[in-house]
Amino acid sequence: MKMTWTDAEDIGIELYDANPDTDPLTVRFTDLHKMVVALPDFADDPLASNEAKLEAIQMAWYEEFKDNQ
Repeated sequence: MKMTWTDAEDIGIELYDANPDTDPLTVRFTDLHKMVVALPDFADDPLASNEAKLEAIQMAWYEEFKDNQ
């Protein structure tokens, strides 16, 4: 399944799986954007992101991070 910017929970899980030791709250949005676009299952326009979408992704990733600590 290909992910888009609106798939915050799925992206958060993928980011956690790829970076289990990274606290998502320490990742700048510019770096988060690059990480999302680099995911193998991500297939959306890189320019279609915005701060709200990145924040939703960061929070979903943070929930995975907290749940697995």
